[in-house]
Amino acid sequence: MKSHSNATPGLIMKSTEVAHYLRVNQGTLYKLIRRGHIPAFKVGCDYRFDRNAIEGLMTNRQAKG
Repeated sequence: MKSHSNATPGLIMKSTEVAHYLRVNQGTLYKLIRRGHIPAFKVGCDYRFDRNAIEGLMTNRQAKG
């Protein structure tokens, strides 16, 4: 059996965590996902987000003004 002990915890975020981080409601987050503005992937029926991609997205938007 493969061990996951070397996995970095917290790099994958749930939609509730991302909505809180971005300070938007869940409905707005799902609109942004559908429009392709927020990178996400599905696990079953739920969306998951790469923390580095979300932080990079925020950094790029802040740099653009």
